[in-house]
Amino acid sequence: MKRLSTILLISTLLILTNGCAQKTISNAPISKRSVQAPAKVKRVPPSGRVPGTQRPYRIDGKSYYPLPSAEGFSQRGLASWYGNPFHGRKTSNGETYNMHEMTAAHKTLPMNTRLLVKNLENGKETVVRINDRGPFVRGRIIDLSNAAARRLGVVAKGTAKVKITAMGEAATFKQGQGTVQRFMPHQDFRHGEFYVQIGSFSNKENAKRLKDKMIAWGKKTVIQTWRGSNQTFYRVQVRVGTELAQANRAERALIEAGYPGAFAVAR
Repeated sequence: MKRLSTILLISTLLILTNGCAQKTISNAPISKRSVQAPAKVKRVPPSGRVPGTQRPYRIDGKSYYPLPSAEGFSQRGLASWYGNPFHGRKTSNGETYNMHEMTAAHKTLPMNTRLLVKNLENGKETVVRINDRGPFVRGRIIDLSNAAARRLGVVAKGTAKVKITAMGEAATFKQGQGTVQRFMPHQDFRHGEFYVQIGSFSNKENAKRLKDKMIAWGKKTVIQTWRGSNQTFYRVQVRVGTELAQANRAERALIEAGYPGAFAVAR
């Protein structure tokens, strides 16, 4: 009966096509400390002429796929903040982190995306610019600079429930002796071929067994081979549709069905 319930849960939630998707907010206790330094980022080999900050990367065995555009992006979850000892270090886009500037880190949004951040606990709002990657803690969606966290009233508590809304991606151009910022045109990231990765194995037979299990449940499933410098991984990915909203719902369904590391990817 438990196996049947799991199958029904996955089947029902993966075929949903209506409604708005939003990230689940973690129920973990609120920390009064800023986040710890993430593990060293391991870049997935690039394909094509893609900016370094837009290439897939791995942290602690999990892959992240930066979005090609921030158009229409909105998300709810926990915000944390970081200051010392990161102040003065390099960010993911090569800038020097200044905790007194209005910046933030996000796992997948394009660099220089402007975000409106609203603290849902006190109603305060501010605008930040994405120039770093993180936070790599489950349930947390954005890492604010110390300045942004102070403006939103987050510093004392360490984290807060927020809503983030993309305002556009800005690019800096030289103009005479100075520089100007202009908003870049957007691609549509909400449509494409979406999969949810539910496992990554060094043993191909283990990956094949999981693939066969999903196929038996009626789900189109593939194994993507990723070859690193020292090891090869076999990633099991379930096709979930052509809409980002479908992918987000399928991700939550598979997490609830017993695959806590599941995450959506686009091709």
